[in-house]
Amino acid sequence: MTGHLIVSDDDAIRIITMRRPDKKNAITREMYRAMSGAIDSAQNDPAVRCIIITGGSGVFTAGNDLDDFLKDSTSGGSVAPLASDAVTFLYSLVHNTKPLIAAVDGIAIGIGTTMLFHCDHVLASQTASFSTPFIHLGLVPEGGSSLLAPRTMGHQRAFAMLVMGRTLSADDAREAGFVSTVVAPGSTEAEAGKIAREICALPAEAVAISRKLLKPPPDELTRRINQEACLFAERLRSEEAIAAFQAFFARKKE
Repeated sequence: MTGHLIVSDDDAIRIITMRRPDKKNAITREMYRAMSGAIDSAQNDPAVRCIIITGGSGVFTAGNDLDDFLKDSTSGGSVAPLASDAVTFLYSLVHNTKPLIAAVDGIAIGIGTTMLFHCDHVLASQTASFSTPFIHLGLVPEGGSSLLAPRTMGHQRAFAMLVMGRTLSADDAREAGFVSTVVAPGSTEAEAGKIAREICALPAEAVAISRKLLKPPPDELTRRINQEACLFAERLRSEEAIAAFQAFFARKKE
């Protein structure tokens, strides 16, 4: 366990669990670094055949920690956007070669939703919900979602979610194509384990080659993530974003 992240191996399955329940698993810089490390270290480990990302029962993640966003918006550009821990985590997702499963029980906000487009199988509980309120915060989509979401959902559905900020239910997300299976609340991890064991029983090399054929080229995804990251960093310091964050934190104090 590192901070608010638990990494464990169950036979050939690496399980990455976000564990910050008091903050709805909002992802800190330390958590991004730990998730990247858990994914990267699996790449050359033949004992790891599959990876599961979960938030446990009741919540997946509320997305990026907004305190970090506020600090970045007032930092005067001291952190290069392409060197951020969140972008490093996204690079890890792009270059990951192991089948990746997400177990989503509860809310998946921001990067909690966009990271799912990098997964090979997504299980969602009946009470799960998916939202990307980037524009409401004066920001832009991230995580390669501006490339992957339209390919998965079609332009109109992607616009409704990424630009208009419409929230999707588990059934909506399954119909849109980025959730594979809807299960009962509290059962996502167990069901994800079943899917992972099914994948692990398949010939490993054939799975790896086939997965690579199905995924977009990593350089294409990396270019889009870089483009989004630069625009995201610019928007963090915009008048619109600063006003949106100030309004958000003012509401939290009330």
